[in-house]
Amino acid sequence: MALTATGALQYTMDHPGEQDMGKVTLALIITMALYFGYEGVMLARSGQTLGKKALRIRVAMLSDGNVPAGQGWVRAAVYVLPGMLIPLLVGTVFWLVNSASLLWDKPFQRCLHDKAARTVVVSAVR
Repeated sequence: MALTATGALQYTMDHPGEQDMGKVTLALIITMALYFGYEGVMLARSGQTLGKKALRIRVAMLSDGNVPAGQGWVRAAVYVLPGMLIPLLVGTVFWLVNSASLLWDKPFQRCLHDKAARTVVVSAVR
């Protein structure tokens, strides 16, 4: 959607093999900003995005199990904002390390964005 809105997609179709990096970067910024807003609002309100609701899981504060409220925004920022550096590969490397970190984190199997926000993903069975 953002690639279309910025004209980056049309440019690529009109100029095969080329990209307008300014438009692509703007599309990336728009996408990340929208995702940050979505993730932050959903986690702050209920601890669940639509995907987490479907999977019957939620984000909770590690200390007491409550909805993360403001910490939901911290979690969203640490997850989303490094994505702005994807053109430099820094964002991609961060996301890989962030996701893989749950494999060695014991006992809660938290990713880096959970550690930063002091949250954990738990079952939302009601």
